[in-house]
Amino acid sequence: MNNSSTLKIKDIGEQGLLKIIQSFCPADIIGDDAAVLKTTPEKSLIVTTDMLVDGVHFSNTTTSPEDAGWRAAAANLSDLAAMGAFPLGITVGLGLPGDLSVTWVEKLYQGITECLQKYNVPIVGGDIVRSPITTLSITAFGEANPNLIIRRSTAQVGDKIVVTGVHGASRAGLELLLNPQIGENLKTEEKTALIAVHQRPRPRLDVISILKQMLPYPSPITGMDSSDGLADAVLQICRASQVGAILEQSKIPIPSTFKHWLTPERSLNYVLYGGEDFELVLCLPPQTATALVEKLGTNAAIIGEITPGSQIILKHENAKIPDQVLTLNQGFQHFNQ
Repeated sequence: MNNSSTLKIKDIGEQGLLKIIQSFCPADIIGDDAAVLKTTPEKSLIVTTDMLVDGVHFSNTTTSPEDAGWRAAAANLSDLAAMGAFPLGITVGLGLPGDLSVTWVEKLYQGITECLQKYNVPIVGGDIVRSPITTLSITAFGEANPNLIIRRSTAQVGDKIVVTGVHGASRAGLELLLNPQIGENLKTEEKTALIAVHQRPRPRLDVISILKQMLPYPSPITGMDSSDGLADAVLQICRASQVGAILEQSKIPIPSTFKHWLTPERSLNYVLYGGEDFELVLCLPPQTATALVEKLGTNAAIIGEITPGSQIILKHENAKIPDQVLTLNQGFQHFNQ
């Protein structure tokens, strides 16, 4: 056994560090996109925290302060949506260098507020400290019916895997901001649309309202958001539920621009591992999954099924192309070198 006194964080990576940290927390509260604190028999308080660091999650090259604020707020609201909760309020913690422009902070809060106003969510507090690196930490509070909370650990064999929206667009938008020349063959409106997905993501709270109408009775709902990538979401759900999955590549919704712009290999990489799409990945009984997709129309799709075992397999529509086994190591993880 490794001696933890000699281990560095980079030696164990994000997932290894999370295992250590989670050992200090109640097992029945942590492990999903947010914590669940039961306050009354009819309501549970949902709490989530998300951090953004200059140079890791945003930079002046790709993100204005307004967009950084919007993205930070949207990321937290997405975590609430991923739990089946409706937002109540947020607190904002800032670590700021002393020579940072006051205007930058004002614009940051403008972006946060613009996002929150769409969902009638107030800023209810926070903290400010001096820091050598600009850091933004938001804690969001939500409310949910305890019988309709979305968990990662309740997927059943035979459940259909539903995704909302398209995947890969945010990564494509980021690449266009970093390397504008790669978009020379795209129309202006195509580039603008992809960049907008990256800079101004929309948390899928609308889906939660629809689910609540479809499931008025206590019913386990399995899922999470895809902020760390579509593949990561499916893998995390399957690991928590101790099941496997089969995904059909041809069923995964992708931006229409990908077909005439990216190679199939790069398109698939963006879709599976690009991250920051802030869509929902849900595992539902077949009848419920079909009804939800019909309700959302082109804004959702069934992309696979939960299976026995532990492997997550991606199947290509061309049977001559070998199946691909997906793992967490293929996607982005903090501290990986």
